[in-house]
This record gives sequence, C-alpha cells and structure tokens, in this order.
Amino acid sequence: MEIWLAAIGFVLTGALMMAITLLVQRALARTGGASVLNKPQRQQHKRNTAVLWGMILLAFVYAGLLRSLRTLTGMSMLDGSIGLALGLYICAHPAANAVNILFFERDALRHITEWSLVRWLALNLAVLLAGWMVIFLGLRRLVETAV
Repeated sequence: MEIWLAAIGFVLTGALMMAITLLVQRALARTGGASVLNKPQRQQHKRNTAVLWGMILLAFVYAGLLRSLRTLTGMSMLDGSIGLALGLYICAHPAANAVNILFFERDALRHITEWSLVRWLALNLAVLLAGWMVIFLGLRRLVETAV
C-alpha cells in the first residue's frame, strides 16, 4: 500500500512539474524573454551523466543500508532526517537540469526526438524517482517514531 502512495505522489509531482514547465515556457514566449547568457556561455553547461548515476547509486545505498541494518544511527528520527535531506539533495540535480533546459537550452525541447536528449531526460526522471523514494523512506522513518 505504501509503495502505491509513493508512486501516486511521484506521478502527481511529475505532472505538476510538466504543467509548470509549460506555463513558464508560454510566459517566456509571450514576453520574448531570451536568456541572459550568450551562446558560448550556454555551451559551457555539460550534461554530466556520471553525477546522475551517482545519485541513483547513493539512493540505493541508503535504502539498502536501511533494509539490512534496520537503522543507521540507532535513532529513527535521525535516520528519517538523513533520508529527507538526502532525498532532497538527490532531487535537486534533476530540478537544476530542468531549470537549465527551461531557461538556457530552450531550443533543446524542440529536438525532443533526438535519442541523446530522450536518454538524458529519462535518466533525470529516474534520479527524480530515486530521490522521491529516499524522501518517502525518510518520512516513513519519521512517522514511525511519532506513532
């Protein structure tokens, strides 16, 4: 039951992010808002897949340690707080990539059929899902202590 709640929350969060993305794009298109960075500065931002894979690995390590050891610190509240902070940190990377695409690489979304961009977006969604699950595990630990 709990995993279904987490999955529903993830889907709703993703839908909300997509809606916000469309609203921001339309607002920028109406105002003619161009990015403040010139072309050479925009090219400096590289898509670092190693960092994203590292975030997924970090999420699996946290979940695996909680599953095998039952506790990391001996205090469920501290374990939950670590999970929340770690999950938010993991989710921050795809969020930063989304902001970069929205504001600095707006042309990239027009070329969504390119496989490299599709793989990049899928990896970002996987990292977001992993971060969401870590947040869920952390919240569950916090709730266990309160009940």
